Amino acid sequence: MSRVVVIGGGVVGFASAIALLRDGHEVTIVEPGSPGGEQSASYGNGTLLNPSSVIPMSSPGLWRKVPGYLIDPLGPLTIRWSYLPRLLPWLRRFAQAGSSAAKIAATARALQPLLADAPALHRELAEEAGVGDLITRQGVLFAFPDKAAFEAEALSWRVRRENGVRWLELNEDELRQREPSLDRHYKFAVLVEENGQCRDPGAYVAALARLAVSLGAKIRQTGATGFRIDAGRLRAVTTRDGDVPCDKAVISAGAWSKVLARAAGDRVFLETERGYHVVIADPGVEPRYPVMPSDGKMGCVMTPAGLRLAGQVELAGLEAAPNWKRAEVLLKFARKVYPGLPVDLPPERVKVWMGHRPSTPDGLPCLGLAAGCSDVVHAFGHGHVGLTAAAMSGKIVADLVAGRTPPLDLAPYSARRFR
Repeated sequence: MSRVVVIGGGVVGFASAIALLRDGHEVTIVEPGSPGGEQSASYGNGTLLNPSSVIPMSSPGLWRKVPGYLIDPLGPLTIRWSYLPRLLPWLRRFAQAGSSAAKIAATARALQPLLADAPALHRELAEEAGVGDLITRQGVLFAFPDKAAFEAEALSWRVRRENGVRWLELNEDELRQREPSLDRHYKFAVLVEENGQCRDPGAYVAALARLAVSLGAKIRQTGATGFRIDAGRLRAVTTRDGDVPCDKAVISAGAWSKVLARAAGDRVFLETERGYHVVIADPGVEPRYPVMPSDGKMGCVMTPAGLRLAGQVELAGLEAAPNWKRAEVLLKFARKVYPGLPVDLPPERVKVWMGHRPSTPDGLPCLGLAAGCSDVVHAFGHGHVGLTAAAMSGKIVADLVAGRTPPLDLAPYSARRFR
């Protein structure tokens, strides 16, 4: 069996490492931070395991909205002026990717098999890691002010239906019975029962790390810088602390994967969608369901630490300082969702976080063999579906390393699509 280095200790990296270990490979994970730590996008995820998340961020008419994204620094999607020149090549492809209903439908068809069995696959992993209680499948509520607001999103829900997503439609009375904590301005909802939740993604990734180590993995706490390739064959992953000899490598370094992919022969368009979350300890409300309010563009979920409000997209690169006013927007809107939240929350009960979603312009990850060296496997760029897609992505990585045919067509995920 091969010596494999997995670059990146997020949920995709550890799902891949465990699948590789099951195949009998010798696995080393290269990760500069603590598994499950706050530096990871996995840590701050909105916690949802949504097979229904097949709709890309880009939509028809996006270009008309760009001036608004630049003007409003606190909108649900914003672009920092200073970063715009560097962002333009990615942004142009982002707009093109969602420029028609046909393109959105094609993206959804490509994502569907990657997400379809996510709650069950993660439950299997979590139980093996001893944290099966972290994975639940109670469904997710998508709440709307009225049915007209739902019908205004007809394209996205039609595409979901075409890809096997089913839901229950709830009128005002039914919604009130299901979720009495919601504000009464929500008068319509759909309940997607197949969707699930990972109640504490940070604890889940930490448990996967412990499982990987128990199966024989080694963890090198350092940063990868590139590859040593000789005559087309991989000899080592280079790091800040020297070479790690190997036969195969997996790039799963999240938003930091672009430079590594280039070193392996692929120019990819990858940006960080900076996401924020707020966690309110002892919130004074007890939601029964995870909720996605249509007028808030965020996820509202209960976790062991409290009520987590996660969302927003800020395009500003990897280096810019956080804009914590964006977290305040989440907190302010949460009171419109849950009127039972205290008006004056002491600072010690509110925790804020910002992290980096690794996002491609078309909303599809990079999964497949690198163009410059077939010993290197891409497994990054999952954007908003990283947690959901991680378990299946890990299986695909193991298949590619072993030379097996993966269970789904990888052509839509190839890094070659950016050429």
